[in-house]
Amino acid sequence: MKKIHLTENAIKNHEELFPNHESKLQQTDPEFIALFDNWAFDEVIRQSQLDTKTRVMMILASTIASQALGEYKVMVGAALNVGLTPVVIKEILYQSVPYVGVAKVFDFLHATNAVFQERGIELPVEGQSTTTAETRFEKGVAAQKAIFGEAIDKMRQQSPKDQLHIQDFLAANCFGDYYTRNGIDLKTRELLTFAMLISLGGCEPQVKGHVTGNLKIGNHRTCLIDVVTQLLPYIGYPRTLNALRMIDEVVPSKNMASAATTAH
Repeated sequence: MKKIHLTENAIKNHEELFPNHESKLQQTDPEFIALFDNWAFDEVIRQSQLDTKTRVMMILASTIASQALGEYKVMVGAALNVGLTPVVIKEILYQSVPYVGVAKVFDFLHATNAVFQERGIELPVEGQSTTTAETRFEKGVAAQKAIFGEAIDKMRQQSPKDQLHIQDFLAANCFGDYYTRNGIDLKTRELLTFAMLISLGGCEPQVKGHVTGNLKIGNHRTCLIDVVTQLLPYIGYPRTLNALRMIDEVVPSKNMASAATTAH
C-alpha cells in the first residue's frame, strides 16, 4: 500500500478537530487523503485569519446550506471538540431556517440532537429568545437597520402591496425571531448568513445584499474573502468564484479600483 505523506500542519490541524480519529479513507483512498488533507488542512488554513471556532462555525453553516448531512454530523463533533457550546451550535442551526428552509433543516435538527445525546448533553439547551409576539416586529426592524441602514425603509415603501406581507415576515420572523436571539452576536450571525448564501448557490442578489450588510456591521472585505477561502474545500470552485465576484462588485479591491480609475 502506498504510504500517505501528510504535512505536519495537516496532521496538527486535523487532530485539533478530530483527536485520535482513525480515518477509514486513509485505508481505502490514501492518495485522495494525501491530496485533500494537505490542501484543506494545511494550505487553505494557512491563508486564514479566522480563529478555529469561527472557522468551524462557518463550516457548520455551509454544510447545512449544502445539505451535506454526513459532513455536518462529523463537524458537530469537531465543533464540540474545539469548545463551541451546544447553545452556539443550536443557534447556527436555528439561524439557517429562514435562509435554507425548514424542509432542509429538519434532518439536521434530529442529527444534532443525536450527536448531543451521544455526548451526554442534556436537551433542550437553554433558550435564547429575546422577543415576544408584541416586540418581534419592532426589534426585527431595528436589527435590519443595524445591518442595512435606512435602505430598509425604502425597501418597504417600494414593495408592491400584495407582497408587503413578505417584508413583514422578513422583519418579524427572519430578523425579529432569529437575529435578535442570544448565544451568537449580530456581527457573527450576519457572517453566518453570508456563509449559508454562498453555499446555497443561485442567491447572488442576496449574497450582494449581505456583503453590504457585513461591511456595514464590521466584517470587512478581507474577512469575507477569508470565509470564502475556508469554505472552498466544502463548496467547490464554482460557488467560490461566484462569491468572490459578488464581493468584488460591492467592494472592489484597491488594485481593481486603481485599474478602473486609470482606464478612465
